[in-house]
Amino acid sequence: MSRILVISSYVAHGAVGLQAALPGLQRRNAHITALPTILLSNHPGYARFAGSAVAIDQLQAMFEAIDANGWLSGIDGVLTGYMPSAGHAVWARSAIDRIAARSPGVLIMIDPVLGDDPGGLYVDVATAAAIRDRLVPAASVITPNRFELAWLSGEPVSDPASAIAAARHLGVPRVAATSIPAAASSSLSPSLIANVLVTAQTAWVSPVAKQPAVPHGTGDLFAGLLLSQLIARRTDREALAAATSGVEQAIAASAGQTDLTVWGLDFEATELVATEVTAWPS
Repeated sequence: MSRILVISSYVAHGAVGLQAALPGLQRRNAHITALPTILLSNHPGYARFAGSAVAIDQLQAMFEAIDANGWLSGIDGVLTGYMPSAGHAVWARSAIDRIAARSPGVLIMIDPVLGDDPGGLYVDVATAAAIRDRLVPAASVITPNRFELAWLSGEPVSDPASAIAAARHLGVPRVAATSIPAAASSSLSPSLIANVLVTAQTAWVSPVAKQPAVPHGTGDLFAGLLLSQLIARRTDREALAAATSGVEQAIAASAGQTDLTVWGLDFEATELVATEVTAWPS
């Protein structure tokens, strides 16, 4: 059984942050320790919400207690998501460093939750910079959306080719970028978007239909599914296809709803494929 530490947001209602990432991780009966960076009633996109960030000293005390109980030994993977402040990002890096010192082979996934199209950043610049400068350099893999990849790399991202170039500019072992416009490829319709997994040597693309309205939480679910696949030692191609397929299942199950459906789905039923990119320049 794999052991995973997840550090992200928690909502009482809905499926974002921990509530979206955990179903994808628990599908393999993993032992999961989840630390909330913020506690909210629901996603802030609704008309009303309430809650506040978890104090860093409280997070540290929880981390120490969990460690003292022996639940941070032999960690196979760490996933970080939403950080409400720069201080939380700095604290998360300290937790990662402590775990990595004990388990040198641990897989560190950073979901750099910074913003999205068309609104741009939805964390302050100091928090975004701390995620870029403190968390991203510790990553084995990051999972930015199109906006986040462009912001982190300082490079334009408009299609799979530019996403591959921007991803390699970051110097992270794996970049799994989501919601990349696919219109630039002659073989892909403008009605498609793509998830692209990039390493220094290879790049894989998994196209899906562009949906007009999708509930919040798909990025969190994608990260959880991808980490589960990678910890299980699936190939990059298999992991990308399975994570993309799982998100598509959740979107289909959520049709007509305001919240993402994540529980009760068979995430093992991979129907999509990932294709190696050979025609676009690196």
